[in-house]
Amino acid sequence: MTAREDQDKLEAQFAQWRQYVQRRRELLPSDADELEDHLRGSVDELVAAGLSPDEAFLVAVKRMGSLDELSREFAREHSERLWKQLVLTGETGSPVADTRSRRDLWAMVICAAGAVASVKAPALFGLSFEDDSSFYARNFTLFALPWLAAFLAWRRQARRPLIGILVALFALGAVAGNAYPLADKSQSVVVTSIHLPIALWLVVGLAYVADDWRSSRRRMDFIRFTGEWFIYFVLMALGGGVLSAFLFNTFKAIGIVPEEFISHWLLPCGATAAVVVAGWLVEAKQSVVENIAPVLTRLFTPLFTAALLAFLVAVVWTSHGIDVEREALILFDLLLVVVLGLLLYSLSARDPLAPPGLFDKLQLALVVSALAIDVLVLLEIAGRITDEYGSTPNRAAALGENVILLVNLAWSAWLLLTFIRRRTPFAALERWQTGYLPVYAAWAWIVVLVFPPLFSYV
Repeated sequence: MTAREDQDKLEAQFAQWRQYVQRRRELLPSDADELEDHLRGSVDELVAAGLSPDEAFLVAVKRMGSLDELSREFAREHSERLWKQLVLTGETGSPVADTRSRRDLWAMVICAAGAVASVKAPALFGLSFEDDSSFYARNFTLFALPWLAAFLAWRRQARRPLIGILVALFALGAVAGNAYPLADKSQSVVVTSIHLPIALWLVVGLAYVADDWRSSRRRMDFIRFTGEWFIYFVLMALGGGVLSAFLFNTFKAIGIVPEEFISHWLLPCGATAAVVVAGWLVEAKQSVVENIAPVLTRLFTPLFTAALLAFLVAVVWTSHGIDVEREALILFDLLLVVVLGLLLYSLSARDPLAPPGLFDKLQLALVVSALAIDVLVLLEIAGRITDEYGSTPNRAAALGENVILLVNLAWSAWLLLTFIRRRTPFAALERWQTGYLPVYAAWAWIVVLVFPPLFSYV
């Protein structure tokens, strides 16, 4: 590597460090300038002593004394091996860190208890899980996600205007989920139950990024948070399933059948509390899950690529069209969302300075395969809407979602191709994905608020 390349890489590391420091609310711009001057001076001394620029930068950060806690948090957000070795080792024992951890723990416990109280509150008004399943289907995320957003807003020290916006959006979601006269088996109930969690999760994203919502890096951090939260939540759900089976069978062996306790208390209360606990775990234990999530992404990306290619070959070979009934639409949309999730999370976990490699080409194949399936589904949906079947809430929602995904996947494929050919920087792909998040939010809110009256609440 030439001296010029070394210097460019070092400047990129300084820029990455400064961007992180500027997100800290307790540091003023003048503090960031002073910190960077101190860091640059230390790096210059270490380079003069014979270290390479990379080594000098890492050692200088480790030597920052009173800023060790800041260094550790920066290391948690960047998965490079050397960051963890040089910064995260021996991080326990800091009084500031211990105090903050205890405060976060108590905040999590309070918010989790609030989620549990919320999911049990409707029972006080005679609403049961058996007789009012559609109510709980529409509102389950309203019981849990506001408390997760509250925990994140508290941890980010969100300002009052942002808190007001969060409260207003969750209140709007509650109105949209309950004000319309929807029959239990209507298509609008299904559409609302699917899209309201998406809309509310992006409200949680607003709490996560706090006042840095314009920052592409902070939005990418939220994408990373989403993937890690999902992993923790699934692991807790699996553990909860094992616990439920254990309780049921052990108590049954002595003549007690705890079915009502499990179905009415353990599962709903555990699920809502787990939403908050998973968010706390991501915030507190990032150094652990960072090693798991990228491995899962690299494992499932080739598997999904092979599955999509096999499906496309089967479609061409058999000349069969795609069934676009409700279950099939949900399945194909879920498939495309999983593909998009794999792409997003692999981008969030990738070193932005690394050159294009084999995995990037594999991602391009995955995106192109998903794009081809999206086109096939769109053609089938458009054909059904224009023929004698007409439009329904399911088909209209699926049509809009597939158009939105088509635009995203098409431009993502182009950016991946140009990145692989070294004509576009990786940052362009990252900016495109993070900048597209408001599109998903807007569409989800349109479906939740506009579709039920538009289709006469059917």
